[in-house]
Amino acid sequence: MTTFSEPQPTPLALLLLGHDADPDTERGVECPGELPPVSDPDLIADVRRFKEALGDRLFILGHHYQRDEVIQFADVTGDSFKLAQQAAARPEAEFIVFCGVHFMAESADILTADDQAVILPDLAAGCSMADMADIAQVEDAWRVIAEAGLADSTIPITYMNSTAAIKAFTGRNGGAVCTSSNARQSLEWAFGEGERVLFLPDQHLGRNTAVRDLGLDLSDCVVYDPHRPGGGLSPEALRDAKMVLWRGHCSVHGRFMPDEVDEARRRIPGVNVLVHPECRYEVVEKADRVGSTEYIIKTIAEAEPGSAWVVGTELNLVRRLALQHPDKSISFLDRSVCFCSTMNRIDLPHLHRSLELLASGTVENRIVVDDEVARWARVALDRMLALPGVGAKD
Repeated sequence: MTTFSEPQPTPLALLLLGHDADPDTERGVECPGELPPVSDPDLIADVRRFKEALGDRLFILGHHYQRDEVIQFADVTGDSFKLAQQAAARPEAEFIVFCGVHFMAESADILTADDQAVILPDLAAGCSMADMADIAQVEDAWRVIAEAGLADSTIPITYMNSTAAIKAFTGRNGGAVCTSSNARQSLEWAFGEGERVLFLPDQHLGRNTAVRDLGLDLSDCVVYDPHRPGGGLSPEALRDAKMVLWRGHCSVHGRFMPDEVDEARRRIPGVNVLVHPECRYEVVEKADRVGSTEYIIKTIAEAEPGSAWVVGTELNLVRRLALQHPDKSISFLDRSVCFCSTMNRIDLPHLHRSLELLASGTVENRIVVDDEVARWARVALDRMLALPGVGAKD
């Protein structure tokens, strides 16, 4: 019997319905608007029919954070980079329908052939973290670093969860991309190339990797705030830093708080706390295990029957893991309910519309990355893939 239970109703649970906000989180998390209503069951038959008609011309990618009504139609599920690689490995597919968010579809377009169309069912499916690092802001930050005489000794590293423009900036300036699985290898390479790293756009992944994996001190990390003159940092602070962390974060993972870990341990004897490295440093320090989405899935799958787990990642995935592993007790770490609101924009009606149009010969919501941007972004991706122990691994 499945032991997963929904988070307890609280005033903040109304965040799911767009009726409130949480001012205590880093930026003040809001979930505007309402989630689409439960999909019409008749749409399921239509989507199956469209998919069958398109055959091998169609390849549907589903990110782990997507709702089950969409995941059921995915030809492959995974993290963002793994999915983009899967698309590139299917050259016979004319249409790549990416059920994820905008930056993921950009990566797929960069890696696939020009004659393959990458489609995002809802163009409003963005990523709040990626949006926290605008290319103009990053170019301004690089000028600040250059004016301090530090550009030649600073290596930019950008998380996969960033726009194609940011990936291209990284490629042009001698840096690389990283995933949550290979952030350590990326930083080790970067420190072999320079004296400090500009880490974009998630400060938590950068800090957690530098301090917990590389052994740096918290004092080696400074936060660059793009909304303050000079990032809020003096030239001396930039010069002394080893990690210049962009002031960005995931609006889901940034919600988890250290006291929630303490509360889970009081409530569930012998519980294992498993969180994503996009969580705050104070949270990962209290956790038993920390790792990427793929690591979380693998850890739960291999866990002993009867073991208890509290998981700090997106709620759709946590619920799915509980349903897949009814022999284990799996709970959600956050005390309130807020899905990744942009991921949840890709629902069955949007997927239905995309496939209906494709079946009728119309391509809508195609994601196309500028050729020059794609070229330099590919340089940054290739640098990551060339790192020892990385290869094609996400």
